[in-house]
Amino acid sequence: MHGSLSTRTIVLGTHNRKKGIELTRLLGRFGFQIKTLGDFPNSLEIIEDGQTFAANARLKATGQARHLREWTLGEDSGLAVYALDGAPGIYSARFSGADATDARNNQFLLERLRDVRLSRRTAHYVCHVTLSDPEGHVRAESEATCSGRIALHPAGHAGFGYDPLCEIVEYHRTFGQLGDTVKSVLSHRGRAIRRFVPQLLHILRSGQWD
Repeated sequence: MHGSLSTRTIVLGTHNRKKGIELTRLLGRFGFQIKTLGDFPNSLEIIEDGQTFAANARLKATGQARHLREWTLGEDSGLAVYALDGAPGIYSARFSGADATDARNNQFLLERLRDVRLSRRTAHYVCHVTLSDPEGHVRAESEATCSGRIALHPAGHAGFGYDPLCEIVEYHRTFGQLGDTVKSVLSHRGRAIRRFVPQLLHILRSGQWD
């Protein structure tokens, strides 16, 4: 795609509306037109059979990019709980089964941790982002984490996923309570995008974007 910065498009390889809003908030200020798979009725259903967040992010980015012929940002993220040996990990979105919802996943996580005291409920979020060019070549990647612990009860209504349970210990609040602005600064996704942006700007300034 040619033109000024304001006309450049990045497709976010997700149907998750809330995740799309969060990524748009993080990237939109750089002048890109941000779209999600909801803008492309012909988008692919990518089989996320990678064994790591990085592998799944690459699958999402390269597969959709080749199909849509657009620069595409694939993102894979999840929650790793130390008392559960890193679960749910890459299975975070479907932790409670094939018909998982955020509410069911949160409830299932609380059930799994029912007998675990607060001091042992440490966890961290992981986010890996991958940018693919329209030919399916990986052009930029970054990964970041955010540490916290799993609260005894859900708190707050902001965010999505496990946010009502993921407590940032220093703030004594969950991401559900801290809200979107604070989350964009502290979260694994916000940190991953900030590491990613210099790579993205380098691609633009070196004339590699077409």
